[in-house]
Amino acid sequence: MALSDLKAMARNEAGIAAALGILKQQFGERFQTGQSIREQHGHTTTYLPNQAPDGVVFAESTADVQEVVRVCAAHRVPVIAFGTGTSLEGHVNAPAGGISLDTSRMDKIVSVNTDDLDCTVEAGVTREALNNYLRDTGLFFPIDPGANASLGGMAATRASGTNAVRYGTMRENVLSLRAVMADGSEVVTSHRARKSSAGYDLTRLLVGSEGTLGIITEVTLRLQGIPQAISGGVCPFPTVEAACQAVITTIQMGIPVARIELVNALQMRAMKNYSKLGYPESPCLFLEFHGSDASVAEQAESFGEIATEYGGGPFLWTTVAEERAKLWKARHDAYWASQTLRPGARALSTDACVPISRLAECIAETEADIARLGLIAPIVGHVGDGNFHTLVLMDPNDPADIGRAEEFVKRLAERAISMDGTSTGEHGIGQGKMGLMEREHGHGVQVMRAIKAALDPQNILNPGKVLPAAEQSTGH
Repeated sequence: MALSDLKAMARNEAGIAAALGILKQQFGERFQTGQSIREQHGHTTTYLPNQAPDGVVFAESTADVQEVVRVCAAHRVPVIAFGTGTSLEGHVNAPAGGISLDTSRMDKIVSVNTDDLDCTVEAGVTREALNNYLRDTGLFFPIDPGANASLGGMAATRASGTNAVRYGTMRENVLSLRAVMADGSEVVTSHRARKSSAGYDLTRLLVGSEGTLGIITEVTLRLQGIPQAISGGVCPFPTVEAACQAVITTIQMGIPVARIELVNALQMRAMKNYSKLGYPESPCLFLEFHGSDASVAEQAESFGEIATEYGGGPFLWTTVAEERAKLWKARHDAYWASQTLRPGARALSTDACVPISRLAECIAETEADIARLGLIAPIVGHVGDGNFHTLVLMDPNDPADIGRAEEFVKRLAERAISMDGTSTGEHGIGQGKMGLMEREHGHGVQVMRAIKAALDPQNILNPGKVLPAAEQSTGH
């Protein structure tokens, strides 16, 4: 599917009309149908077109979610879970219309078990809110996708981010889920034990399912102790290949780096302009180490020696919290910084992930593609686990520009898959990358279809996402 040509699915007009009337009666002011609020609950964060739902329900409990799903199931109406709307592949669009189920008011921290290093939160709690709450406990939740996303949404998209090289992704950090299934029933996927051999792993089935198999209402998460000391800094390199080779050596030597982020020369230019950084306009690695005072100094010094071997440096590092915060604020603002490279352009954000042994090759070929197509597309990456992002800046009113951007995204995804990687390391499939699923998974897509059909036989849960749309239709 071309990103510029997302099609609406068949609408069940009679069912939608019936559901709107019932939900208005049941939820009163917590049910909204104004155009502006509906559009806010369609896709707004990148180039994909907005496909607004017909109504928005602000749920405040699992029971509310169950009631909405039961109404939608009875009338065969799509229901799309919505957290904070920061997803990048059209996950919250409503191509067949229907109801957006906003979980942002489900923002209670249910329990914190400090002795067990875990907590349970409602789906609408954001990662920043959780970490603010945890600050006095000496614990923190490490998954940081950049945006202040909801934890339910992060679980649904199997999010990760800058800390994933040390702490893993949502897949490794979710112990259990509470979810509402397509018939309105409730399921708790596991208990708080750190391991289990009891039955199918329903937690992992729902983590990353993007709201197509169930609507997550509560999440039980692993927590980590706040490190005694943190060091971090920036290291320039002569080439992207040299930076990638330094990353590979760092990982292979077992240095427990917490974050290791690549920015290419174009991205560094944008960050210097936007965030007023004083580093060279060359490929750079941003790094962070967690541990004791002695260990973080040792880790930083060891990395500095590796960087020197590949022509990099000097590695300027610090343990001063304010200085580190400025560095990571600049990294998290890379999206906005990039847009200064082509004012007025729209951004198409995409990602890929490969084994780290293929990382340098994949990025080099990607930069060559960018040059060949004449695109402006800076690169950043969570390169410690082989994941990198490009932000293609284009004119949405220029079909030729759109065509070049779409060709680039397709070639990047196919390149990553051919290197035994994946078309997306953390953005997810949503609508934007459905056309790549069979290329990546082969017959596995048929297995996914069977699971979807078994758990959601009416195809009401976030239809038109993950599985290629040609094989799905909303019943009516």
